[in-house]
Amino acid sequence: MPDMKKKYTDEVRAALKAKLGIKNDMQIPKLSKIVISTGISTSADRDAITEAKKQIAAMAGQAPVITKARKNVANFKLRVGMPVGVMVTLRGNRMFEFLDRFVHNTLPRVRDFRGIPRKGFDGVGNYNIGMTDISYFPEIDREKLKYPLGLNITVVTTAEDDKAAFELLSMLEFPFAE
Repeated sequence: MPDMKKKYTDEVRAALKAKLGIKNDMQIPKLSKIVISTGISTSADRDAITEAKKQIAAMAGQAPVITKARKNVANFKLRVGMPVGVMVTLRGNRMFEFLDRFVHNTLPRVRDFRGIPRKGFDGVGNYNIGMTDISYFPEIDREKLKYPLGLNITVVTTAEDDKAAFELLSMLEFPFAE
């Protein structure tokens, strides 16, 4: 069992139940999934998609899927079915392992890090964070990185509002800015 999952089951559930005044155990907020995605420029080499796929797979520990364009956009020379990005959805133990590595290993490596912003909540209990550089992850070798790559990480929770989701993520040691 990953350390973050053990912490959630042993400490966080009981603390959230008391703090939020929840009576039913099934209403306690929990993590549902983590979605890691990146967009690739249509003008980039064909290599860029395979490179991004390889880097995301190394970081997430799971093979990502290639996302394709759903409609034509003439200004971007984009046609239906062209590859536009890479994404992976993590659930279960892999989700908790990634979250543990992200919070304890990756975020402290970010230069001039003063915490992640609180404004990343979407109103229904999910949190989004964007990273401009993938090389902060220890699994990525900076010398072998050919293309600059940014990420969007979405943490999906079962919380009904942002306050409950903020409490959940705070108790899971997310370093929010003051």
